[in-house]
Amino acid sequence: MKATTLALVGATGGAGTTRTAVELAAIGARDGSEVAVVDAAFTTQGLSEYVSGRIDPDLTTLLTDEPETSLSTAAYPIAGSEAARSEGVGKTAGDAAEPTLPGRVDAVPARAPFERLARAKTAEAARTLERRIDEAATAYDAVVVDAAPLGSNEAVAAATCVDRAVAVRPATAHGRDATQRLRGRMADVGGGIDATLAVDRAATDGREGAGEAGGETVEIPATTPSISAAPTAATGGGPYVRAMTAAYEAAFDASTGIEFSDSGLVDRFRR
Repeated sequence: MKATTLALVGATGGAGTTRTAVELAAIGARDGSEVAVVDAAFTTQGLSEYVSGRIDPDLTTLLTDEPETSLSTAAYPIAGSEAARSEGVGKTAGDAAEPTLPGRVDAVPARAPFERLARAKTAEAARTLERRIDEAATAYDAVVVDAAPLGSNEAVAAATCVDRAVAVRPATAHGRDATQRLRGRMADVGGGIDATLAVDRAATDGREGAGEAGGETVEIPATTPSISAAPTAATGGGPYVRAMTAAYEAAFDASTGIEFSDSGLVDRFRR
């Protein structure tokens, strides 16, 4: 069965899960798909930084105060897609560097005060989150869920209700060890890790490539960490974009129509 929902689960804090989720979604939109990125990392609320303008309502509102409201009310286009440009999101129309994607990338972010955030982290809200992810799957071609390292109700719900769960780790020995611990935690809650994305954070000490047992690993080269530079994968065809394309195709059982000057290089990222 073709996968529709994917959770990116951080093996450690700061592994780059949010940025990776946005970039994977951009690959889907570059291929013409409509992709949602759903926030399940409520503590950091990092996905909201990729949205321009006011966020009201946010995802936590739909999990607590407005459980019957459509998910679409908390979906905001990320700059780069055709939808974003038509809604005035992102750089000015005269900026030639602004990419235009044939598909759509919508973020469903969390941006909430502490009181509502606390209510959104309850077990009841986590069950509602599962339903919201299912709702997104009916409205979009693909859904990428940004999940924090397991340790909260929302992270567990996100990691276990999707078609596939992928660990995101730093491309270091520490990241590899953290992934093994994550596999154990996933097993404890009845889930599993299907694959791993090893993200190079650039010039990190103790860098070590793929090698953990169980599942496949795609190595993601370093890219500029600036949020304003995202999505990098919207254009170009360097090693980072090629790796993201390989990761998207593997995660969603897809064959994108994205062409590179040497298509064989993409195949080298597949394990």
